[in-house]
Amino acid sequence: MKNFTPQEIVTELDKYIIGQHNAKKAVAIALRNRWRRQNVSDDLKDEIAPKNIIMIGPTGVGKTEISRRLANLSQSPFLKIEASKFTEVGYVGRDVESMVRDLTDLAINQVKAEEVEKVQVKAREIAEERILDLLLPPQREKPNHPESSEKPLELVKNEQEQESTTRQKLRKLLKEHKLDERVVELETSQRTVPMVEIFSAAGMEEMDINVKDMFGNLFPKKTRKRKVKITEALELIAQEEAQRLIDMDKVTKQAIERVEQSGIIFLDEIDKVVGKDGSHGPDVSREGVQRDLLPIVEGCTVTTKHGMVKTDHVLFVASGAFYSVKPSDLIPELQGRFPIRVELESLGKKEFMRILTEPQNALIKQYKALLLTEGVELIFQDDAIAELAEIATVVNERTENIGARRLHTIIEKMLEEISFDAPDVPEKQFTIDAAYVKDKLDSLVKDEDLSRYIL
Repeated sequence: MKNFTPQEIVTELDKYIIGQHNAKKAVAIALRNRWRRQNVSDDLKDEIAPKNIIMIGPTGVGKTEISRRLANLSQSPFLKIEASKFTEVGYVGRDVESMVRDLTDLAINQVKAEEVEKVQVKAREIAEERILDLLLPPQREKPNHPESSEKPLELVKNEQEQESTTRQKLRKLLKEHKLDERVVELETSQRTVPMVEIFSAAGMEEMDINVKDMFGNLFPKKTRKRKVKITEALELIAQEEAQRLIDMDKVTKQAIERVEQSGIIFLDEIDKVVGKDGSHGPDVSREGVQRDLLPIVEGCTVTTKHGMVKTDHVLFVASGAFYSVKPSDLIPELQGRFPIRVELESLGKKEFMRILTEPQNALIKQYKALLLTEGVELIFQDDAIAELAEIATVVNERTENIGARRLHTIIEKMLEEISFDAPDVPEKQFTIDAAYVKDKLDSLVKDEDLSRYIL
């Protein structure tokens, strides 16, 4: 885990997310506390539980983005999942334990990619040797017979030296990329295993059987010969050798440890599992899901195909708009497991103007880069940016407040003609000012019924 101070974490988040200082501060403290926990004495380390967070705020204000960027900062296994996908145990659908299994699979892939990167140089060297074997097959040594004279032995020695010299020449040509276009015949192996589908009321996760491990030895490997260029052959062989060089037991152990110590699960739409008063009959997607979530958040051991995973120190970040319900409507036990509450502010014209220009992935920068691939240069005037922000604010107030996502809709509609004509238009520079924005969007904004459908 990278050693970021809370202030550095907030500074990094500021590069991508505008405003929401309270939420950034809360997640920065939560992340720093993980590093602090790693450095306390062993007798206390297991006693310190993560301080889970509930983010409260309308859609499009940065809740998901904060968690995603946080995971990137700490290089932690990160999973975003909607709480509304889960159903109570006993009903057909996803059970809550599946999110821990998904997180473990993500961590396995993350650690595996890191290990492959470490052995990449060695795998490349082996791949080069195998390519040289294809270009210049090594001579097999013939057994020496008692009646053989000295001359044949010298001849064999000379042939070996000549072969070694030729191999060195080929190696030099290979490294200088002079053989890239040459085609070689490559033999790739593939194992044929019958496909087995399992249907279960508890979902596929409960019946996760690795058929390859069970029946792998019963079915012989099939080899297939392919004619490929040397550049492609090098990549294929290097990938194959890298898989052989890494220790999957070590990868699995590291991945499980990473999940247990630094995993982050982002539970979106947590307000959708809050039951409404006066509802009748079984509500499989609400209180039942909360009861199933409780042991996972409190800390339990989940069985995965890679081994047992403990969730005691996984950080849970929940979020929801909480329009018709309140966080206090969650069952009391679950409320107690989310001690930190952060309210995110709605975005207005001032924030929209900053979102359009300031972040490293600002929308204006994205559209400029996209159209530049066609040789078209977009120039946005300051008054155009102000007008776009004003329109986004007005439409959000009149219809549904979807936060910064409204900017995507408005800019896409405004640039529709330029984007369509970009490959064929002779004029390769467009200046977007307030007049252009009004011309393209004013009629839509004024017609409220039309703006509900289009903007």
